[in-house]
Amino acid sequence: MIMAVKTTQTYRNNGAIGALLDEYERALRDMKTVIETVTPTELTTIADTVTKDPDCLSIQTVLAHVVRSGYGYAIYIRNHAGERLPFCETHLLDSSEAYNQAIDAMFAYNVQVFDDYPNMDIEELDDSKKIVTRWGQRFDAEQLLEHAIVHILRHRRQIERFLVKLRP
Repeated sequence: MIMAVKTTQTYRNNGAIGALLDEYERALRDMKTVIETVTPTELTTIADTVTKDPDCLSIQTVLAHVVRSGYGYAIYIRNHAGERLPFCETHLLDSSEAYNQAIDAMFAYNVQVFDDYPNMDIEELDDSKKIVTRWGQRFDAEQLLEHAIVHILRHRRQIERFLVKLRP
């Protein structure tokens, strides 16, 4: 039996781009919910003493990486469309509230890409025309947004695991 789901969610109506932005926003909303009770001490405490990755030491470094990467995905797409924008630096913030605001601003920047380029073809089958990332992966805009969504999910999970360690 199929059950109807009643929801007050407003969905974007611009096809695949709308679906991707809706899911990106949902992933970010879940991330923000996880971090809203993080204390300043939990934010800055080194939770992974083994990693060699400076972006994965603490909740603070993970969130700074998430925000910088989120801007980076939008900048990759803009640069692929012909702009020449520099990539952002990492900025460590001092509270979960500040990170929630930074996440909101980063997401708005991503939405603006598709407001600025409403007719962008987000799917590209020709590998030579795809966006090449600094880590060597090739993506079209659709794949890059899919990566952005999963990136948030993975780091939300990482933060949840850090909180298990930090909250005995």
